[in-house]
Amino acid sequence: MVTTAPTPLEERLLALAGSVPDPELPVLTLAELGVVRGVHVSGPSRVEVELTPTYTGCPAIEAMSADIERVLHEHGMADVEVRTVLSPAWSTDDISAEGRRKLAEFGIAPPRPHTADGPVPLTLTVRCPHCGSTDTELLSRFSSTACKALRRCVTCREPFDHFKEL
Repeated sequence: MVTTAPTPLEERLLALAGSVPDPELPVLTLAELGVVRGVHVSGPSRVEVELTPTYTGCPAIEAMSADIERVLHEHGMADVEVRTVLSPAWSTDDISAEGRRKLAEFGIAPPRPHTADGPVPLTLTVRCPHCGSTDTELLSRFSSTACKALRRCVTCREPFDHFKEL
C-alpha cells in the first residue's frame, strides 16, 4: 500500500482530533496518549479518523469517538467517521514524553519505557510521583481504570496510581 504525506488540512484535523482530552485521564490529550493514528480527508467536508484503544474493549473508546466527532464538526467537517483500528496494537510506548511528564505531575506514575535493545531490567521498581522514591508496594493490580494499578510509597506513605506497561 502506498502511503502519501498528509495534506495541510489533514495535519490540522489531526491536531484538532489529538487535542481532545482523554475521558479517563483528562490531564492527557489523545495525541499525548498516542491513540489517534491518522486522519484522512476523503471528500468535501468528509474525514475519517483512525483511533486505537489502549486495550480491546476499552470502555472509553465510545466517548473518545464522540468527542473527536464533536470537535471536527465544530471545525466544519460535516461527515466524520471514527474507525477503531486494532493493528498495530497500542502500547504504553505510544505515550509521548509530554504525556509521561503530565502523568507524573498529576500524581500518576507513568509506565516504564520498553527497551527494544539492551539488557532486560532486573527490578520492577515504580517511582513514587510524590517523593521520587522507588521503595513502593503494590496494593491492587487494578485501580480506577483497568490500565492502572494502585500502589503506595513506603517512604512517604502516599497512595498513587501507576499506569501499567503494555
